[in-house]
Amino acid sequence: MKKRLFTTLALVCCIMVCFAIAADLAGKWAGTLKTPDGNEIPLTYVFKTDSGKLTGTAATPDGEVAISDGKLLSATDFTFNVSVNGADYKHTAKLYPAADSIGLDIDFNGTKLHTTLKRSTDK
Repeated sequence: MKKRLFTTLALVCCIMVCFAIAADLAGKWAGTLKTPDGNEIPLTYVFKTDSGKLTGTAATPDGEVAISDGKLLSATDFTFNVSVNGADYKHTAKLYPAADSIGLDIDFNGTKLHTTLKRSTDK
């Protein structure tokens, strides 16, 4: 009986920690993506989390698009897609809570691009 109670409490604590970290993901994040030809593209993402799902928007100089197929894989890992001009771009990311940053990999037509996002203080 004690073992079952302890196991249940431990599981509940783990779930609460995951939700707390996911709550840290919610908000506005910004960074710059350096393309293979040397150009830099400013990026802004607004993430919203709800019960293991990730939604929100991504903004570039070309406009704002919705995030689709967003999933929280663990307390710090997540994926989502962004569709631009009919093409889906898969994003994989890792939240680093201690550094208040996100490492973001974008599959751009078979080329992997990487950037780091920081929490934005802009409203």
